[in-house]
Amino acid sequence: MTAAGNPAISTAARPPMRTGRRLPLAWLGVVPFFAYCGLFLLLPTLIITGGSFATKDGAFTLSNFTDINQPYLVKAFLYSTIIAAVSAVVGALAGALLAYAVVTSNPRGILRRSVTSASGVLAQFGGVTLAFAFLATVGQVGFISEILLQRGIDSLSRSTWLYELPGLILVYMYFQVPLMVIVFLPALDGVRPQWREATESLGGSTWHYWRYVAGPLLAPSFLGCTLLLFANAFSAYATAAALVSQGSIIVPLAISNLLTSETGRAQPGLAQALALSMIIIVTVVTVLYSLLQRRTSRWLR
Repeated sequence: MTAAGNPAISTAARPPMRTGRRLPLAWLGVVPFFAYCGLFLLLPTLIITGGSFATKDGAFTLSNFTDINQPYLVKAFLYSTIIAAVSAVVGALAGALLAYAVVTSNPRGILRRSVTSASGVLAQFGGVTLAFAFLATVGQVGFISEILLQRGIDSLSRSTWLYELPGLILVYMYFQVPLMVIVFLPALDGVRPQWREATESLGGSTWHYWRYVAGPLLAPSFLGCTLLLFANAFSAYATAAALVSQGSIIVPLAISNLLTSETGRAQPGLAQALALSMIIIVTVVTVLYSLLQRRTSRWLR
């Protein structure tokens, strides 16, 4: 009798069955990422959430959220929204046009290489360095202001526009435009030239191509990138803190002033409530951005 016909032999020849599933070794590669997110994203969020519902003595309270209804904090939220929205929309339009000029140029030409390289650097150029660059250029004692002053024009040297809402919008535009170029360029690269040729072969014009083909395809990516720019500007702090040393013109500066009061009237609970409100807003914007980018990735494959 063969081994196949003998139940005892065939059963003994079978390897032992595994009762549980082993975790793939590929998961080990993402452990540092999850550890980083847990330490620098999840843990601070939990601390802020707990502190926003507590008084200085640690007792539970909801007054931190009701105190947000103060006029100067409402104004700070309004200014933060205006700065983020205007810089995002204008930066998205300017960045999209620049990205389109790059896409239509030589793929290996100097224009594409120089613009993409400069965008990668300028998108990360912010904080005190960016504020100092604008102060030294168009500030009250900047070199352009001094040149105009020597010619009898003292409008810049006597104006404080750079330290107010228009100045912050202009400064934020400096890193919003290159960021838009970086995040929108892949979507433009995904547009096939054959689609335009097909439109023209069917008698369509440039307007028809952008209205019915390229426009609907690029719209989710454009809106998603605009939302990303909004979140980027809404949460920016260092540049505004270097330009505006006093006052709470935007929410990040209001949080800083509530934590570092020199008169002993610091309100850490209110500051954490403001921070939690910003986290919720940025999270909603980020989720919308992810949904739009997922829709865009369907035709980029």
